[in-house]
Amino acid sequence: MRIAITGASGFIGKHVINQLMRKDVEIVAVTRHREFLKDYTDIKVIEHDIGELNENVYSKLGQPDVLIHLAWDGLPNYKSLNHYEAELPKQYIFIKHMVEAGLKSLFVTGTCFEYGMQSGCLTEDAEAKPDNPYGIAKDELRKQLEKLKTTHSFNLTWARLFYMFGEGQSKNSIYSQIKEAVARKDHVFNMSEGEQLRDYLHVSLVAEHIVNLALLQRDVGLVNIASGKPISVRNLVINWIETNGWDIDLNLGYYPYPDYEPMAFWGDNGKYKNFFRDNENA
Repeated sequence: MRIAITGASGFIGKHVINQLMRKDVEIVAVTRHREFLKDYTDIKVIEHDIGELNENVYSKLGQPDVLIHLAWDGLPNYKSLNHYEAELPKQYIFIKHMVEAGLKSLFVTGTCFEYGMQSGCLTEDAEAKPDNPYGIAKDELRKQLEKLKTTHSFNLTWARLFYMFGEGQSKNSIYSQIKEAVARKDHVFNMSEGEQLRDYLHVSLVAEHIVNLALLQRDVGLVNIASGKPISVRNLVINWIETNGWDIDLNLGYYPYPDYEPMAFWGDNGKYKNFFRDNENA
């Protein structure tokens, strides 16, 4: 089985490659910057910008059986209009060319922001109510791909990712910021009150779930990739401090709460579990 991965040199992409390397599959890593994957000498790396209009892109990527599509520019600026003014059309055109040329199974990462400002435990059958340009653009791409399925036969898995943390994450993430503060030997770490409830998974586990779903080569549709367990951001950070033995105090209430997300929401992961209930490693 040949699997192509766009966004392969990104935060999630490298972890997905690491998971795929444990499987009996041929990996085609797609990146705009080959040097970012220079340490991966045992896989095929193709330098390609998905914004490049190329109707032969399916052949260029080796005619993969499965495409794991992670690429998306402009993050973590969720409010940028660029998400639906520029990113959305180029994303759809790229995927459409892949499908029209013969791609049979497609996995795309969506976002929990597609649920908008809804609170509580969010299931896949909840109505999408995106509230920021990033969530709006992702949800619109999902709708466009569902319409594409009415004229072309291919499997579609749309995985809504919740929050994650781990090595290689953006310097703007709270995980990277506190690690940097510890490295500087700061005495305190500034953050919000931390009472908001979120759903967090380590990125390696997110990558494992992505690979498990992609290898099914089934028409899964919408699925949450989430822990299913809410945790306050304060407790999450305290857990990191205790687990790593970091010597730093929290300065709570320094920052206001973000205005683009509700105070308490997490993902229901029952659908994912149902696919792998007989596989204890999934």
